[in-house]
Amino acid sequence: MELLDRYLQAVKKHLPWQRQDDIIAELRANLESQLDEKQAELGRPLTPAEAEAWIQQLGSPVRMASHYQPQQYLIGPAIYPAYLHVLRIASMWALAIYTLVATITIVLGPSISGAAVAQAAFRLPSIVIQVAAWVTLVFAALEFIATRYPGKCPPIAGFYANWSPSTLPPLEPVPAPGTKRPSYTQAVTEVIFGFVVLTWLVLVPRHPFLMFGPGIAFLHASPFRLNPILLTFYWWIVGLNALQLAWRCIDLLRGAWQHPGPLRHIVSKLFGAIPLVLLAYLPGSAYVLLRHPETDMSRYAQTADSTNRGIHAGLQVLCVIVILQLAWDVAQALVSVLRGSQQPR
Repeated sequence: MELLDRYLQAVKKHLPWQRQDDIIAELRANLESQLDEKQAELGRPLTPAEAEAWIQQLGSPVRMASHYQPQQYLIGPAIYPAYLHVLRIASMWALAIYTLVATITIVLGPSISGAAVAQAAFRLPSIVIQVAAWVTLVFAALEFIATRYPGKCPPIAGFYANWSPSTLPPLEPVPAPGTKRPSYTQAVTEVIFGFVVLTWLVLVPRHPFLMFGPGIAFLHASPFRLNPILLTFYWWIVGLNALQLAWRCIDLLRGAWQHPGPLRHIVSKLFGAIPLVLLAYLPGSAYVLLRHPETDMSRYAQTADSTNRGIHAGLQVLCVIVILQLAWDVAQALVSVLRGSQQPR
């Protein structure tokens, strides 16, 4: 029954990750046995309304998962799943807000230095630890009050009593054989790494040493220089990275990091294709310029021209590949939508 599968899927998200599969297998066997007995009594399958009522009697997914949580010293199993959920959201928001504020402060400050970046990075763990400590303290207080004064404070798990099976998320697609879904730790690591990369990209224009290393001395001594208009496209790339990072944060907060929607990939590729197309049709294909044209024209003009032609040809090929990939993703998304609309309800 699809509703039961959706219910078990929601329960699994709140179980200890080491035992998720074993617990779900045991729970599925018990619930399917109960379902068979109920249908045998009626002599027919349950109607959608009866199935929803039966699932609702089981309790919310959070409450069902609480029965399989180990006893905690400060926080009991009844509210432990809610504690983990709030802790993840609070930590993620603290990480995102602090990184954004620190980046803006460094960029808009009087000078950008490696010491300022390192100082901001070293403060990050303490910020996350403080947020985790406050969340733990609040939930420990709630557990204490609910346990010691049940008459004045009803059980916290009662908060989930008014849930409805209709709010269960749809079934997630089954991963292909040999593939593994990303874990929450991997998703958080990707977001943290994304913030680091975004900060690095913002610092590169003022500190090109961060990208080229000792080779920056060769660039300064070279008779060639990059067209200043390329800096505009560089900031477009920075903006694209910021957009992707924001989307990852939203997926992480929504609990959808394992299955990002196709819209995210399409929008990212579309925004990535725009600067490529504009660069491919840059007037004169002047990507590389002579640093001193009045003196170096006779010696390096041919080298600069051949370099620009090579870059132009490479960008054209890259544009074709990206546009074809974008068209393929759009076509797949449309086919998926059409198939979903044709399925009987």
